[in-house]
Amino acid sequence: MSAPRLSALVVVHNEEKRIAACLDRLRFADEIVVVLDKCSDGTKAIAATYTDHLLEGSWDLEGDRRNAGIAQCSGDWVLEVDADEHVTPELAAEIRATIATTPFDWHEILVDNYIGERLVRHGWGGSFGKAAYPGLFRKGAKIWGRDRVHPSLTWTGRRGPMLSARINHYVDRNISDMIRRLDSYSTAKARDLRDRGQTWGSTASNVRRMVSRFWKCYVSRQGYREGGYGFIIAVCAALYPMLSHLKAKLEKE
Repeated sequence: MSAPRLSALVVVHNEEKRIAACLDRLRFADEIVVVLDKCSDGTKAIAATYTDHLLEGSWDLEGDRRNAGIAQCSGDWVLEVDADEHVTPELAAEIRATIATTPFDWHEILVDNYIGERLVRHGWGGSFGKAAYPGLFRKGAKIWGRDRVHPSLTWTGRRGPMLSARINHYVDRNISDMIRRLDSYSTAKARDLRDRGQTWGSTASNVRRMVSRFWKCYVSRQGYREGGYGFIIAVCAALYPMLSHLKAKLEKE
């Protein structure tokens, strides 16, 4: 039997500064598919030096553009990677070995998150950063929900064991970047909530949620081990639902 074909999928918006480093580490895949969402910089020209499989368009919802990208993939398996993520040689080898032998339909990938040059492994969660994600799956096993931020997932087939090698995720350049990301995430979430006529509970319930999220990230997920970075991650995770709630409740746009 021939080896399964692997499609690497990258969905981007104006990533000319980071796209080359990402795509250069995806050459092990059988094809690279790049979705260009409202790109107005040099991202397309750079991506075109790595692949002919380019899909240009304009999507309001994160889930829609990711589903459009998956539909463009011709491989038996799909690897989803963001422009700020780098697949290591160890992970590339493990992915190839996994899809050649696994009886399962999807696998999670561990994430090493970097703030600037600092590796920060502990404390991520609460819709603010990922310690792992379901990024390797058979074509057709994964469907994204229709949301602007953190879309839900619908799966078919069986979940396999988590891969052991890690992907490098250069999530934020500094704390200011992290705060801007919190503002962007909560604004997008508020728009999703307004579209559904929701506000994500009451203000009082979100106060309680703030406490539980901070505890989960800083204590349960050992964010305290990362010093000040762990503290600010826990604060951002705690503030995310409250900011989303207040923006949905008090703002029209």
